[in-house]
Amino acid sequence: MDRRTLSIIWAMFIRSARLQRKRAVLTVAAIAWGTVSLLLLLSFGEGLKRQLNKGSAGMGSGIAVIFSGETTKTWQGMSPGRPIRPALEDVALLRDRVLYLDQITGEFRRWGVSLTYGRKTVNARINGTSPNFADLRNTHAQPGGRFINAQDEEERRRVIFLGDELAHDIFGDEDPIGKTLLVQSAPYTVIGVMQKKMQMGTYGGPDKSGAHIPITTMKAQFGMERLANMVIRPTDPSLMKPCLKSLRETLAARYKFDPSDEPAIGVWDTIEEGKMMNNITLGIQMFLGIIGGLTLLIGGVGVANIMYATVKERTREIGVKMALGARPLWVTGPLVLEGLLYTLVGGLLGLIISVNLIILLGLIPTAGNEALEFLGKPTLSPAVGFASAAVLGVIGLLSAYFPARRAAAVDPAETLRYE
Repeated sequence: MDRRTLSIIWAMFIRSARLQRKRAVLTVAAIAWGTVSLLLLLSFGEGLKRQLNKGSAGMGSGIAVIFSGETTKTWQGMSPGRPIRPALEDVALLRDRVLYLDQITGEFRRWGVSLTYGRKTVNARINGTSPNFADLRNTHAQPGGRFINAQDEEERRRVIFLGDELAHDIFGDEDPIGKTLLVQSAPYTVIGVMQKKMQMGTYGGPDKSGAHIPITTMKAQFGMERLANMVIRPTDPSLMKPCLKSLRETLAARYKFDPSDEPAIGVWDTIEEGKMMNNITLGIQMFLGIIGGLTLLIGGVGVANIMYATVKERTREIGVKMALGARPLWVTGPLVLEGLLYTLVGGLLGLIISVNLIILLGLIPTAGNEALEFLGKPTLSPAVGFASAAVLGVIGLLSAYFPARRAAAVDPAETLRYE
């Protein structure tokens, strides 16, 4: 296509657009509305996806939780129905023998433990944990405090780490760091308060409402031997299944049960659950994208109808031009350019409106509102932008191509009889 052809197409497009200003405005408005609908729906889907991922990571990333169970199969002459409850010393055994194991920690747990500060007493959940629990479970201290360390565990220190909600219940607005708290009448020093986090998954209760003390201290004070559960993380997420298989075989050899007896050891694989969650969020995004795309498609149909109406109104004119030797491209070019330009202008206008709406929605406070915190804030990601641009381009091209093809197929002789 040479420069002369392009200049002719552009001149014919400008002439047509000037004669149909009202129609052009309505067309652009329809495309803008469809673009706003598509972008907002996709942005809400992206925000929900990120919030769900954030909530899932609140309990820990790439971990599995191991629970006590009960045998259901006969094994080496022993009848089913035996409880399998790993003990604290099994943590070291598993750390040495399980394949592909990166980290492991055990937990003691007791509910209804009295915590007293001054005249205030609350009953709460106490966990006995090890220092690596903080990394495995994404439990981090607020500035000025810390989590349990190796020296606390080795020396059986009476130190306690509080969930943020529990700390507020006991101390109110007072800084609890360094204060003495009575745990079942035994004095403990508060060493840290958990940073507030979103936590969707839980197995013993939300971290915000519990407290942690060294696992050795809890064993000494409460006389506990059997673990409530263990938390493990493989060296690589892709190795979770062989790691769990090795762990089950190691425990089966120690406690004499069939390694294939799955109920003997309960397992919560968060990696497998994460894959399921990703599929769910992808389905939600696709559903919202389809709704937005159909809304935008309605605008595209409007563009196509206007182009068809233009071809119909200018049938005699098109026929005369072609009879005088106009090339088919001189006829189809202005129509395609008109449809694409309407779509482009409408898309840009819709993008500007969407960005401003997303910014305004992002200013709405969500603190304290669990529903808004769960839904998250709409996010206009690059993927959303590319998807919207692709949909706009396809709709603009198709809505202009078919009317232009009809115009190019006009028979000059037939147009002389057209009214």
